[in-house]
Amino acid sequence: MPRIAGVDIPSKKKIAFSLSYIYGIGPTLAKKICEEAKIDINMRAEKLSDAQLAQIREIIDAKYRVEGDLRRDIQANIKLLKDLGAYRGYRHIKHLPCRGQRTHTNARTAKNRPRVAIAGRKKAPGPSS
Repeated sequence: MPRIAGVDIPSKKKIAFSLSYIYGIGPTLAKKICEEAKIDINMRAEKLSDAQLAQIREIIDAKYRVEGDLRRDIQANIKLLKDLGAYRGYRHIKHLPCRGQRTHTNARTAKNRPRVAIAGRKKAPGPSS
């Protein structure tokens, strides 16, 4: 298994999909990285040479924030919103959606509430004929 940015990427999958196992790299960014490294996106990860893997590592380290650094930045941004007392920070504190979604009928998982079944009215038995 090739190891890039501290993550073991799957060796049997194509490199474009394997790179997306790294936090912060999606399908589009994976294709850009492959194009920049001049690697075929349909090539399997196990077929990559050490030089190609090193080239991918260099590109990712030089240009992109991934894994721990990205997670740390996101958490710092959320903490800043909370400390400022911003509306979005308040929503994060309360564990509610902060991007404008409705919460009257949805957001059960955010509110940590179970689904409540509403009993339907049973039909009265009709006259037997």
